[in-house]
Amino acid sequence: MADDCLFCRIVRKEIPAKLVAEDEHCVAFRDINPQAPVHVLVIPREHVPSLDHARDAAMLGRLSLMAAEIARNEGITANGYRTVMNTNAAAGQTVFHVHLHLLGGRSMHWPPG
Repeated sequence: MADDCLFCRIVRKEIPAKLVAEDEHCVAFRDINPQAPVHVLVIPREHVPSLDHARDAAMLGRLSLMAAEIARNEGITANGYRTVMNTNAAAGQTVFHVHLHLLGGRSMHWPPG
């Protein structure tokens, strides 16, 4: 874990977050600036700066499976939901700890942003 990483600090419970789910590998919490009625961030407990740095396919799969479980629990699977992983600044990544956005509860448009 990185000492100064915002998401690592959330994992260590040094900074409060509205937790939605957690297990031994991942933590999920509500985004503080939601872009949809349901906007949850799913992060690995391990610090990985971005998708470019990821080497563990299982970790990436766990993020997606936790997002799908949360979508079911939030009741957004019937109408659909979106998962997004921004990689690096030009793509919109602002916290450099890999994370998956789960967005739902409204119609999504294409192309995004």
